[in-house]
Amino acid sequence: MAEKKLDINDVFDQYKPLIDKAMEQHLPRTFTSEGIAHLCGPARYAYDLPTATDSLLVPLWDILDRGGKRWRPVLVLLIGEALGGKQEDLLKCAYLCELVHNGTLATDDIEDSSEMRRGKKCLHLIYGVDVALNAGNAMYFFPLVVFRELKEKGYDPSVLVKAYELYSEEMIKLHFGQGFDIWWHTGKGNPNVDEYLQMCAYKTGTLARLSAKLAALISGGNDAQAEAIGKFAETIGVAFQIQDDLLNIAGDKFAEKIAVKGEDVCEGKRTLMVIHAMKHAPAEKAQRLNEILLMHTRDQNLINEAIQIMVDAGSLEYAKGVAKDIVNKAWADVASVLPESEAKTKLKVFADYLVNRDW
Repeated sequence: MAEKKLDINDVFDQYKPLIDKAMEQHLPRTFTSEGIAHLCGPARYAYDLPTATDSLLVPLWDILDRGGKRWRPVLVLLIGEALGGKQEDLLKCAYLCELVHNGTLATDDIEDSSEMRRGKKCLHLIYGVDVALNAGNAMYFFPLVVFRELKEKGYDPSVLVKAYELYSEEMIKLHFGQGFDIWWHTGKGNPNVDEYLQMCAYKTGTLARLSAKLAALISGGNDAQAEAIGKFAETIGVAFQIQDDLLNIAGDKFAEKIAVKGEDVCEGKRTLMVIHAMKHAPAEKAQRLNEILLMHTRDQNLINEAIQIMVDAGSLEYAKGVAKDIVNKAWADVASVLPESEAKTKLKVFADYLVNRDW
């Protein structure tokens, strides 16, 4: 009897309930005196608990309750499982990575003047820019309390110092990546392929790399494993961004979750497809594509014209090929440092899914 092929949906179905439960355990929906003290310590004067809840927890849970793929925390659990880590402690790290990711979404939506996130209005359009920006930034810091919790569980202080160093290094890189992306889509720069891939490695690859290396660190992985796993995860992040860019202009399911199909064209983003088309489309078409990008238009006909230029230049197929190629090469490196296990098999299926998904 043939062995049943592992289904990626089974992998997500196995881990997502654990992740959601961990998030409920670590992040309250309403602040109590004990809950806020766990984050901030006792008040010197007095806490306004209703305001703390309404200004922070309500917008935080608004975006978290919208779902999302939760692939970064799944990555934490898969890598930790492959290295023999303790699931209870890995779930703390999974919560950290997912909360930080959602913080980047809230701030990114403000920077891009986006309207929709996961099928609903962006946080800044519901709560105002001030509340949304503060809540987004809070998501970078709230989950750091898990390192204190691990310290209280008896983790080696040197491991936790490395964890803090890792977190700070990756967050610095994240803001460089976002800076590159913002500058380019305002028309102030025209990146080449390598510069674009470096931007992706920092903007999207950073949190994947953080997830992977944190899992390896907490699970007792050696340096060779941590480096190979980190590079592999970064590559997954880059490929995920390329696929996101592809779906933004060509994905029907994806289009249901954003304000207009081809929103990246509206924002003037210099994606891998744009870079390729600028070089390989006829000169007049490349010039026209650049003109439309600089318009920041919401006219669907103009957006469709820009997309068609990329299609005709073979840019979509090119981008798909790049994403698959870099993931295959990165897997070859990481496969040699991970012991054979069910978790390793799941990890490969997981990576393949991220570059072949349709939403």
